[in-house]
Amino acid sequence: MNIVLLSGGSGKRLWPLSNDIRSKQFIKIFQIGEGKYESMVQRVYRQIKNVDSDAVVTIATSKSQVSAIHNQLGDDVGISVEPCRRDTFPAIALSAAYLHDVKKVGEEESVIVCPVDPYVNDDYFEALNILGKRAAVSDANLVLMGIEPTYPSEKYGYIIPESKDEFSKVSMFKEKPTQEVAKQYISDGALWNGGVFAFRLGYVLKRAHELIDFTDYYDLFDKYETLTKISFDYAVVEHEELIEVMRFNGMWKDLGTWNTLTEAMESQNVGEAIFNDKCENVHVLNELNVPVLCMGLKDVVVSASPEGILVSDKEQSSYIKPYVDEIDQQIMFAEKSWGSFRVLDIENGNMTIKVTLNPGHSMNYHSHQYRDEVWTIIKGEGRTIVDGMEQKVKAGDVVTMSAGCRHTIIADTELHVIEVQIGEEISVNDKQKFELE
Repeated sequence: MNIVLLSGGSGKRLWPLSNDIRSKQFIKIFQIGEGKYESMVQRVYRQIKNVDSDAVVTIATSKSQVSAIHNQLGDDVGISVEPCRRDTFPAIALSAAYLHDVKKVGEEESVIVCPVDPYVNDDYFEALNILGKRAAVSDANLVLMGIEPTYPSEKYGYIIPESKDEFSKVSMFKEKPTQEVAKQYISDGALWNGGVFAFRLGYVLKRAHELIDFTDYYDLFDKYETLTKISFDYAVVEHEELIEVMRFNGMWKDLGTWNTLTEAMESQNVGEAIFNDKCENVHVLNELNVPVLCMGLKDVVVSASPEGILVSDKEQSSYIKPYVDEIDQQIMFAEKSWGSFRVLDIENGNMTIKVTLNPGHSMNYHSHQYRDEVWTIIKGEGRTIVDGMEQKVKAGDVVTMSAGCRHTIIADTELHVIEVQIGEEISVNDKQKFELE
């Protein structure tokens, strides 16, 4: 099974746990053991491998999400990096070229495309496997998955099939309707369009070459910024006459708001929280190292992180985006390929950060022009390289780097570091990377 997971969005509807580089799919909310949680992307990746351990998984995403993907999934997962946002058709075209030219997938092999963040059971991925096999032999150029509706939703587009068979030709597509119109669609056998489809790789490559002038993956990557923003639906689906749809009647949820997300939580809280006996249908997601006390609340979500604190009626939480759009602040937490960092304090002329490096990982070898840095090792063992000189470090050691000094740190065990940045101009853009000699 070749599967492309589309991973995009800034996740502003799940502020403050999500931000411009930490989308909703990276928030760890699904309990997998005592005190252990996994994110949407980890859950989906695990489910795919449960169904097909040999599945070739490629995640189509922006540069800003690459570090978080490697942090949560490791280095084995394929990543098709979009240099900039150009909507779903360029993203899928680039992924198709990546599979063909980098992963050497044959043009007759089928490829399945789906969002990275559906909340589903394993039977969904078993259905995707069937979808891919159907695409390999079907006369249709596109085979879609249609979700059996559970209510007349106004949030989803609808697929109108010609029949109610498991596989059917598609009669037409309908945009998001009113509730009354949705009821009529459902009575006529319509399906939710969950953005899931399969095709033979050569078909999408052919369409991509017809619409974009490029030679191979590397050429397409280089000219990606020049491409027109256009969705896969507008570029391909609307012009394709041979389309089938496969019915899926298993559990499927779009966890795009705090209201829907809390419905999938197995416990009342993630992180430290206390509830009195007057609370009803209250959920807390707390990433701060302080307790959250809830008393007499009903139908409320509380979310606390270094980015901010949300206290909202669950239904009203769906309308959060315009308010978050007005918030302009420093990114306070991020996962990197080597570990993670959390901003502890910001003042004029200095910033204090807690850095956690995973065993065997290291930062880039880099320098800063406008700031000095001081590292205080508080846990673990590792090595620093400062201007080419390697030194072992352990808890209690302090390392000082002046502006212009090249430096990195390597974790031999899990390593916790307090980093203090000192300078009149502290910016994420003040960083020059170097190769280690």
